[in-house]
Amino acid sequence: MKKCIILANGFPPRKNTVKYLQDKGYKTLLCADGGANSAKTLDLIPEYIIGDLDSIRPDVYKFYSDKSDIIKINRQNDTDIEKCLKFVIKKKYDEVVLLGATGDRLDHSFCNLGIVLKYFSKIKMMIIHQRSLLTAYTGNIILSTIPNEIISLYGIDSRTRVKSYGLKYPLKNITLPFGQKESTSNIAVNNKVQLQIKGGIIFVIRDFDLLKKYDLF
Repeated sequence: MKKCIILANGFPPRKNTVKYLQDKGYKTLLCADGGANSAKTLDLIPEYIIGDLDSIRPDVYKFYSDKSDIIKINRQNDTDIEKCLKFVIKKKYDEVVLLGATGDRLDHSFCNLGIVLKYFSKIKMMIIHQRSLLTAYTGNIILSTIPNEIISLYGIDSRTRVKSYGLKYPLKNITLPFGQKESTSNIAVNNKVQLQIKGGIIFVIRDFDLLKKYDLF
């Protein structure tokens, strides 16, 4: 299974997060344009830097010019993250973790959440921001959990129904349409949570540090 990391131009991740992911098989690091600035700060060498290159600092571009494959794509009908995603999908990668996908611009953060949905059928994608891990799911899912672990679930529309087993506050074939209802800070009651998701996709947000501690990522 081919796995990679895409580092975007939002809040930079912790370096130990990147190392943990690399140790778990996410060997290839790509930077979406200005994500290279964060990579330089973190002393990381990306294999690829991809985008329209309007955000990478000149000194960073020069530093990586003989260390990374820098690919300029001028088209403006997709974001730099999407340019990276299209590249890794073409290269037959199976999983990608997005880092730096959230930041001080809410529109960018909101757009990147939408990208997870947009490319859901093409590649497995997760977002890590500080201690939070966001994953999109559909179908019948079994999560390995820790008793009393906090798990939050968010739907997108009223067509998507969710039934849960193993949560303190069970979801009984209900919808979780955005802006109307959610299951924030639900709690796992044992070592497994089963979700039955029909008619669409939901976001599940968990504590990434907790998952690392118990080797559940």
